[in-house]
Amino acid sequence: MTAETPPTKARKATPHRRTVRKLAEAKALEEEQLIRWTPEEVVEKQLLPYKSVRSLKEKCYRREVYHHNDGGRITFSPESLRLELQRSLAAPLAA
Repeated sequence: MTAETPPTKARKATPHRRTVRKLAEAKALEEEQLIRWTPEEVVEKQLLPYKSVRSLKEKCYRREVYHHNDGGRITFSPESLRLELQRSLAAPLAA
């Protein structure tokens, strides 16, 4: 008779670290797109170069600043802030 080998432990199917990292990055990116700031928060956190809430709102009313009009309220997403900062970027002078 042959000797029986002891049963081996079944390995759990664990995802690779790279896969877990990619999933976490995708989830963070998805959650980032849902973030919205009010004009008051934008001025308080200095996310855009405006000193007063009123001047920022007036620029939004005139459609001079990228923003969202969610239900009649002015809000800013990370993408709209990026677009506005890119729009107002000054090119350096050629030497």
